[in-house]
Amino acid sequence: MQRPNAAQLTYGSATVVLATVALLLLSGTTTLPGIAAVCAAGLLLGVLVAVTMPGRAGPVKTSAPVRSASGTAGTSGTSGNEEIRVPAARVGGSTGTRIGS
Repeated sequence: MQRPNAAQLTYGSATVVLATVALLLLSGTTTLPGIAAVCAAGLLLGVLVAVTMPGRAGPVKTSAPVRSASGTAGTSGTSGNEEIRVPAARVGGSTGTRIGS
């Protein structure tokens, strides 16, 4: 299952809050089991909205192609051996050396 995007989380959360407030106002319940049932119904409705909302249409496009270990350009996930980029070590003067003082 793919992770929910920002729109799904936003619509689901807003549905939970608004549905729970509306159901509490409309039902007029004051007992603890009634409030718990209304909260559970609002939560289920919010999850239903978030799950049934359409997700991303396809993979996210990047501006540069991913290079494989052999150095040829390709798509990510085709070769299985993706290059790992490691930053180069910084070369500097010895510790405690001041330049220009």
